[in-house]
Amino acid sequence: MEKLVSQFAENVAAQTDAIWRGDSTAANRYAKKYISIHNKLRAHGDAGREALTVLFAHPRMDVRVMAAAYLLRYRTKDATAVLKEAAKGEGLVPFKAGQALLRWEEGTWSLDPE
Repeated sequence: MEKLVSQFAENVAAQTDAIWRGDSTAANRYAKKYISIHNKLRAHGDAGREALTVLFAHPRMDVRVMAAAYLLRYRTKDATAVLKEAAKGEGLVPFKAGQALLRWEEGTWSLDPE
């Protein structure tokens, strides 16, 4: 599972970099990859979800935020703390963090159904 977690982080970072370059085709390709990787981790149940929690301490904010967004149901307290901290900033990643929190609070969040 460590390899999947590493690949998840790499693809999230690559998506963000592609967005900054204005390459939406590449950004979408990387998004599809990390979504697929998340599904593979989720197939392992809570062990797969737990493996993803190491990314809460990743050096890149975009990776921390994406992991937290996916883990809101599983690790609500830790994930919301990561998202709230990130949402304090300005720019795309803090905006994404704020949106994830908003969707969670509205009850419309659905990245990792039970």
